[in-house]
Amino acid sequence: MRAKSMLGMWGVAALGLAIMAPVSADHRRGGHEDGEWKDEYWDGPCKVKIESKDDEYKEEVKCPDGHGASWRGGEWQDEFWDGGCKVKIEAKYDEYKKEVKCDDDD
Repeated sequence: MRAKSMLGMWGVAALGLAIMAPVSADHRRGGHEDGEWKDEYWDGPCKVKIESKDDEYKEEVKCPDGHGASWRGGEWQDEFWDGGCKVKIEAKYDEYKKEVKCDDDD
């Protein structure tokens, strides 16, 4: 009986590692060069591109025919300050762009 419970415990541990392997691989897919960081991946039916360098951050999400879009519908734009960073957002039914530029007054 004790051997079966140990075997079951090892099986659960192996299953947990197998499930976590793709998650840990996601953290390695972006490129890092001299303060730059880029990443591209699919979030359901939507393609996501993220770029970051120095004091800038850009995110672009494209969803074919608007399927999978998580932002509010219609076309709209927004600009605002978040702390020392200016944020610009532009959205369409199938595309979302966000750009953040921060002051370099440290």
